[in-house]
Amino acid sequence: MPLCVPPAPAPALRSVLTALSSPTAVREARTPSLLGAQGPVTPELPLPVHVLDGITAEGATQTRLAGWRFLIRCGDRAVAAADTVLTPDGWAFSHFFEGPYVASTERALRQAETIPQSCQPRLLSVPGLYMLTLWLHGDCAADAAAGHPAATDLLVPLAPTPPGIAAHRPHRVAELLPVLTHRMTPTRLLRSPA
Repeated sequence: MPLCVPPAPAPALRSVLTALSSPTAVREARTPSLLGAQGPVTPELPLPVHVLDGITAEGATQTRLAGWRFLIRCGDRAVAAADTVLTPDGWAFSHFFEGPYVASTERALRQAETIPQSCQPRLLSVPGLYMLTLWLHGDCAADAAAGHPAATDLLVPLAPTPPGIAAHRPHRVAELLPVLTHRMTPTRLLRSPA
């Protein structure tokens, strides 16, 4: 089923287009794939990037919108990505990058298109585990800049993943959240040090 890709804020898209047309911004990005792209490059598939700031003892998540990410396409594949951030003056270009998360995001989005239910794609970053997931939110009409993962939403871990968590295997939030909770909870000492 097609994904309900949310529209990015117009200023975020404009800032990426401006950066792409700036030889200085592209050259300073240190992204060989973008610098060596043969043909036109276009920002596509805007995804809101939410950050998982914490997991409570009850498992409830605290998330916040950190920015919008655009895959930069050249020909038939994504060669880089561009991030934007919200500043006091509005949405602004942050940086270009390449690496395994670009290809992994593209693969996870293709995989998500085969899911029988409609969903809104987002990215969910779990900084405490150095983990990024494709978050498939079940409500296509929801504000992409707000909300928390629902128990029935899907999370698809993007490669590279932390040890013991398989990349590209969709998990319901209700299944993956306890694993993340366990990993993010500090281990208590059995005895106090003497």
